[in-house]
Amino acid sequence: MHKPFSSTSNNSTSGALTVKSRPRIFAVCNQKGGVGKTTTAINLATAMSAVGMRVLLVDLDPQGNASTGLGVRRSSLSKSMYNVLFGEVNIMDVVQETRVPGLSVAPSSIHLSGAEIELVTSERREYRLREAFSTNLPYDYIIMDCPPSLNLLTLNALVATDSVVVPLQCEFYALEGLSHLVKTIERVRKHYNPSLDIHGVLLTMYDKRNNLTAMVAEDVREYFGDKVYKTVIPRNVRVSEAPSYGLPAIVYDMRCPGAQAYIHLASEVLKRERRLKAERRAAA
Repeated sequence: MHKPFSSTSNNSTSGALTVKSRPRIFAVCNQKGGVGKTTTAINLATAMSAVGMRVLLVDLDPQGNASTGLGVRRSSLSKSMYNVLFGEVNIMDVVQETRVPGLSVAPSSIHLSGAEIELVTSERREYRLREAFSTNLPYDYIIMDCPPSLNLLTLNALVATDSVVVPLQCEFYALEGLSHLVKTIERVRKHYNPSLDIHGVLLTMYDKRNNLTAMVAEDVREYFGDKVYKTVIPRNVRVSEAPSYGLPAIVYDMRCPGAQAYIHLASEVLKRERRLKAERRAAA
């Protein structure tokens, strides 16, 4: 089964961590549901923590699956990302430690479901999250789990982020939905966040026995080239079981194919990060 990490703490981590330089920020984003977005956010964050990175997972989805998938009891929350977006609290006031050393979570709450309507009439509504991240935060990486829609919460994430990780299910309509997301990213880059880019496209629910899977993967790689991660995430029952235990798949069963794939993904992401950092230095 799984080996337990240290017990979950519900205390704020704001006084326990050392502030570092500005963290790199990723948004795990796809307007289509059921593509493995939350699973990717949780397990990528976990795998990066496992190699010594300080990671904050920000749950922006009102469903809160990233929060519960890391053992957070949402019913007991007095404050969440909803309060952060409306400037009622600092983001570190809502951060909780998880069972995974080095991984913290800023949880969602059901109140986020009403944030879309409330933000419409708010000043600087697109920049709320960017402003929340503007303080010194003691993390190497922030990974945001976005809602399965292109709403104001997702727009806030795209305005605040450095790069987008796009999970893409290997199915017939995958490219159609992806083209819509790419157009949205281009508009956000033009009007709000000039440095925004796609860090990578991740093929999920990959079934090598299915011819359609291979066809979709080929089409995506032809269109996006090396933006597509070499790592693919296979369909895996153990990965699906893990959230019911409040654990990432990597903790629940590290040896299962899905968990191993996310470990390889983290390695690929960090390798790509080193290359991009070198390119930025060369261009400076």
